[in-house]
Amino acid sequence: MTGNTDVVVIGGGYAGVMAANRLTQRDDVTVTLINPRATFVHRIRLHQLVVGSDDAVVEYRKVLAEGVRLVVDTVARIDAAGRSLTLASGGTVGYDYLVYAVGSGSADPRVPGAAEFGYPVATLEEVQRLRPVLDAAPATAAVTVVGAGTTGIETAAELAEAGRSVTLVCGGVLGPSLHPRGRRSVAKQLARLGVTVLEGPDSKVTAVARDAVQLSGGCELASEVTIWTAGFGVPDLAARSDLSTDALGRLLTDETLTSVDDERIVAAGDSAAPSDLPLRMSCQAAVQLGPQAAETVLSRIAGEQPAPIDVAFVSQCISLGRRAGILQLTSKDDTAKKYYLGGRPGAKIKELICKSVPWQLGYEARKPGARTWWAKDDKRRQLLQAKRGEARAVAERTA
Repeated sequence: MTGNTDVVVIGGGYAGVMAANRLTQRDDVTVTLINPRATFVHRIRLHQLVVGSDDAVVEYRKVLAEGVRLVVDTVARIDAAGRSLTLASGGTVGYDYLVYAVGSGSADPRVPGAAEFGYPVATLEEVQRLRPVLDAAPATAAVTVVGAGTTGIETAAELAEAGRSVTLVCGGVLGPSLHPRGRRSVAKQLARLGVTVLEGPDSKVTAVARDAVQLSGGCELASEVTIWTAGFGVPDLAARSDLSTDALGRLLTDETLTSVDDERIVAAGDSAAPSDLPLRMSCQAAVQLGPQAAETVLSRIAGEQPAPIDVAFVSQCISLGRRAGILQLTSKDDTAKKYYLGGRPGAKIKELICKSVPWQLGYEARKPGARTWWAKDDKRRQLLQAKRGEARAVAERTA
């Protein structure tokens, strides 16, 4: 390709910023980032915003390359055939290549009363909606946190440490992604903070009222404030734009993150489903997928074959208030190992990670393409081979 190439990135989260920054390493590429907010949301600190110990935002000038044009707006529709985007404000933006990095948010709870009386905390605006509700509630008010994944655990711990009376309703197992040893460590710290943890099959929420939560075991909990952290969903932009998605609405791509419908569209982060084998929605995956999405675009501009993704995990890190945390070591395929580091050392590592992420984004802005830190996960290749084998078998049976 000769001449200038216009690349538009939709979404200014971890993956989108990393992709936009890496794209600036070519002088003949014009990069535009479209995001609904004028500031970067440091999402892994949102649980701190719930109690006011951090504002969870960073100025884009600190994490985004100077050469990237920031457009504060929302994309309403993608016209793949016309290579253009319709904005919510009414304008249009054309592109030569598109990076789809719209991220994730709260899932539709599909539980009676949850949408009306529950308060999700997956986005900045949701937490901002919750804050005045908590501020208005008496210090002794019963607070229920629904969902015992990372977000639920961290939110419950922050609230309890701030003096709130908190019940964590798991709907199953506490910290399902943790190793049993790590899970026991988390349970002990939550108990120290005074969090009541309800686990097991009887702890599924079946209904939410203004002042109560109904559980599957028949128990009803008084709850003046109910915080909903169970599950994540993705924006439906791809589906609304007639692009192929998986069951959750993530854009279906091949292993180079290229849309199965259009080689001019590349996905990254929580909204990508490479080979219909999506990675865990996380900052850890996003900061690896963003640069690799950019590399796919740069390869196509150079007339080269894009490389398949290499993404691997090393740990899960959960804060348990400001004075404790847990670093759960994992295999490269994100399977929890028995080794973990808890207590104050775990908290210090989590804080170091939170501080390092904006630095990583800023480093990529200053020196695009200088770092390639991702590792290979051999088990993903095994899964891909098995998936392809199953597809061939089905095709042969139906031939």
